[in-house]
Amino acid sequence: MSAVRYATEPPRRRSAPSARSAQLAPPASPRPTRSAAATRRGIAAAVLGVLAVWLLAPAAVRAAEGVTDPAALSLPAATTIAVFLTAVWAWVFTALDDTLVAFLAAVALILLGVLPAADFFSALGDETIWLLICACMIAAGVAASGLALRGAAQLVSRAQTPRGLAHASTAALIVSAFAIPATSGRAALALPVYRALATALPGRAGLLRALGLIFPTVILLSAVASLLGAGAHLITSQILADATGEGIGFLRWLVLGLPLAVVSSHLACELILFLFTDRAERRAPVRITLAELASDAPTPVAGPLTGAERRALILLAAVIALWCTEPLHGLAPAVVALLGALAATLPGIGCITLKDAVKRVPWHLLLFLAATLALGAALTATGAATWLGNTLLAPVSELGAGAGIAFLLIVVAASLAAHLVIQSRSARSAALIPIIVAIAPGIGIDPVAAAFASTAAAGFCHTLPSSAKPVAMFTDPDAGAGIAPEDLLRLSRWLAPLLFFLIVACAFWPWPALGLPLLL
Repeated sequence: MSAVRYATEPPRRRSAPSARSAQLAPPASPRPTRSAAATRRGIAAAVLGVLAVWLLAPAAVRAAEGVTDPAALSLPAATTIAVFLTAVWAWVFTALDDTLVAFLAAVALILLGVLPAADFFSALGDETIWLLICACMIAAGVAASGLALRGAAQLVSRAQTPRGLAHASTAALIVSAFAIPATSGRAALALPVYRALATALPGRAGLLRALGLIFPTVILLSAVASLLGAGAHLITSQILADATGEGIGFLRWLVLGLPLAVVSSHLACELILFLFTDRAERRAPVRITLAELASDAPTPVAGPLTGAERRALILLAAVIALWCTEPLHGLAPAVVALLGALAATLPGIGCITLKDAVKRVPWHLLLFLAATLALGAALTATGAATWLGNTLLAPVSELGAGAGIAFLLIVVAASLAAHLVIQSRSARSAALIPIIVAIAPGIGIDPVAAAFASTAAAGFCHTLPSSAKPVAMFTDPDAGAGIAPEDLLRLSRWLAPLLFFLIVACAFWPWPALGLPLLL
């Protein structure tokens, strides 16, 4: 997803200086010809050029001389790494759209003869892409019926204390991960609920600011509960399938991710309450009625379920049940999603027309996924990911018995911090997962465990307003959440180490007990 950039406040108008002030003012110093950002871009480009020459020159000489050395970097692998590093540089240092950068990188690999054109075009018809298309159509039907909004309103209206309201909102947002695939879509669904709470809680600025932080935080952390919770999850699963022959299915992802999503979301909720509300605020009772929540709701939130809501509930339950019972009936998740999408758009059965459902599919994200899947396949097929990983983590492999533990700690820490460099969650997985999967077996770590830990850690992107779309949506002044960038920095200083220890602990204890061993 593209990074969201916005100005924190509009520029202030300045009155014209008087003649006297103009005479007394010192002469203005000349403006620098290049900004600091342009300087950083230039330095990064220079470093990238040196790396490209260092990689390509020896490989090109060996290829010209016909020398084959299995231990050396081949020319296709060196070319892939050079293109990959250029894509990462563009994601970090330019304002180019993330999807455009991914497409340019894929086309460059095609023109250079590294990536077969057929492989790139087949990525657009990959089962993973169709799974997300159909899941988004189902989500559009559920959202149009009003079922998700009604469920959230019913939960929060039962709260009587600020802590109860915060945790009820957290529970509702966790459940929404199974109804709405994209985090930005869940944030768009949550904004009306937050605005209704703001109307129902006048004079509770501290509590509303805490809730404004809880909503995007939980949306991002709870995405790990579902394979469809974020596009990065589908990238991880597909890269694992290409590299090891086996991805992570919907049921297995649910078993591994749901406990982490629940624990991390509720811990983050408690952390935000502790940091941004005082004891008096937390003890003051709250009373929110369905009538107050219904004032700004586009669909009914009280009374009996409508016909559309009942149909949406049956459809959603049936699709999730079929996904979870795949070993029994053998239907692929994409086929189940396709059946669900057809049911959601059938007249008299569904809740939305086919035309409207297709309009709500995030095609921009799907194209980005297809391009990054092709890029990840090239990294794996040419051996570039293996060489790059072994080169970067050569000191770790020399630690002997402690290499596996050190590798896991580095993977989790790098994945937590990657949002400061690469703002797109999917782009982070496209950059990290091929390398992690390639070198994990050589250090004695299960590549599935390492990839899952990295993807779970990539859900942390709370430091800056532009780090994730849900954060940007709630820090936007139009949202009325009253969240400042300083609040995000304060939260991140506590949340990052909490998530680090939580994910590492899961990799050592709960996940092996659930069938995902850390060590080979």
